[in-house]
Amino acid sequence: MECVKIITEDYIIFFEGSVLKTDRSLSEIIIQLKQEYTKYYRAQSFISEVIPLSSSDNLPFEDSILRKLNDFIKYNPIYYQSYNLYLLDTPCKSYQGDINTFWLSSKKYDTSYQPFYPTWMLSAYALSLTAKQLGFREIIDIGSGDGRIPYCGKLLNMDCLGIEIDEDLARLQNNICDLSQVTYPVFNENILSFEFDSFNFISPVFFISGLPEMGEMLATSVITKIKKIARLKHTAGFNFMGSHVMKQYSSDKTNWGWGNIIKQFDLRIVECLTLPTHWTNDQKMDTPYIYTKFK
Repeated sequence: MECVKIITEDYIIFFEGSVLKTDRSLSEIIIQLKQEYTKYYRAQSFISEVIPLSSSDNLPFEDSILRKLNDFIKYNPIYYQSYNLYLLDTPCKSYQGDINTFWLSSKKYDTSYQPFYPTWMLSAYALSLTAKQLGFREIIDIGSGDGRIPYCGKLLNMDCLGIEIDEDLARLQNNICDLSQVTYPVFNENILSFEFDSFNFISPVFFISGLPEMGEMLATSVITKIKKIARLKHTAGFNFMGSHVMKQYSSDKTNWGWGNIIKQFDLRIVECLTLPTHWTNDQKMDTPYIYTKFK
């Protein structure tokens, strides 16, 4: 069916007759939204994403959650413009931004294994919601960037903290917390010297910021520390960013690039979500996020 584009005073409306089935998982819903978005929008900025403004049958998010997700972007200076549009019969807002300043800042540290590349805001929410559904009570985001994952965790009434080595990004997180009144502790520290045993975690999940190979040293350091805390050996979990497409000379092509780490630390996979990220906006294959626990 040919797409018809109608311009109104407040919205750009697209009609194509496509209907999103509401019995799909949250990750499938977000991927469908991304596919619709990238079908019509040709990004002129590196950062581009879309968030619904209200709930609908096709995009069944809670309105209170959507307001706070849009607030996060409203108070985040990496975004510099936006416009309204309809996708899947739902009012949405498209956001564009630039992370060059923060990206360069995050690369200046010897122990920074992943430059600042934020995931989609809706993906961060799906990751936090899945963590809660899996029984985790705390979110600890290692290399938390602008803090979107712990921010989403707080919206779900989870205990959260962000650990970010870059002082500019840590300051950014604190500013967003203050303006949005969604607050959690932000530590501007090197994870290699961070001590976890002083926290009364019950069942935490640690989000490791780093794609396969780039994030292996970070993951090894964090998992080794947590494995020494006896009370967490059977409750802690770890979330890894993987890849569906392995490079020709990748040293590990198993379990989305994390097979060796999973085997080394005797972990088991409990869930895997594939979700949009900014670096997959122009790709058909999105980013797999793997939830693991100690066996």
